[in-house]
Amino acid sequence: MFSGIVEEAAKVVAVRKESENLHLTVRCSFVKELKIDQSIAHNGVCLTVVDLTEDTYTVTAIKETLERSNLGLLKINDKVNLERSMLMNGRLDGHIVQGHVDQTARCTKIEEADGSWYFTFEYDYDKEMAKKGYLTVDKGSATVNGVSLTVFNTTDNSFQVAIIPYTYEHTNFHQFEVGSIVNLEFDIIGKYISRITAIK
Repeated sequence: MFSGIVEEAAKVVAVRKESENLHLTVRCSFVKELKIDQSIAHNGVCLTVVDLTEDTYTVTAIKETLERSNLGLLKINDKVNLERSMLMNGRLDGHIVQGHVDQTARCTKIEEADGSWYFTFEYDYDKEMAKKGYLTVDKGSATVNGVSLTVFNTTDNSFQVAIIPYTYEHTNFHQFEVGSIVNLEFDIIGKYISRITAIK
């Protein structure tokens, strides 16, 4: 479980394809605190550490993960948002995030607004999935590339978020441009509520 508060935007230093799996090697500042089998969210995708070196670690993404997320688009020197799993004895500063990306979205607009930024994202709308909570709600929560955000100006297939300078600088939001593909996880509470209300 995660909170959507990104610890670091770290650099991808190696990408290796093996059959239908993809091995990603990342260099980050807290690698010495990691251990094999530890869970880390990468652009919001929960992956398991499978190898460690002095200053890097490696994780493996399987076919299903690659089909649902943007991890297969990562290249060497790209930055990926990282968050280690949440400590249960601390504050929940973001919102409850599973690290299970639901689908991707595309950035369609970026506006600068006196030091902050407004980003607009569009995603494929599916009426049946929306009934199950795969949708955004005005002033509700969503996770974009692992970043916990409040959404506004929502439609059936789009939403906006406001990004403060700290988030812009310390995540890979500063690399986004119109057309960028991002990972999207809808609010887990909304999914549960939708499921409960659908039970007859």
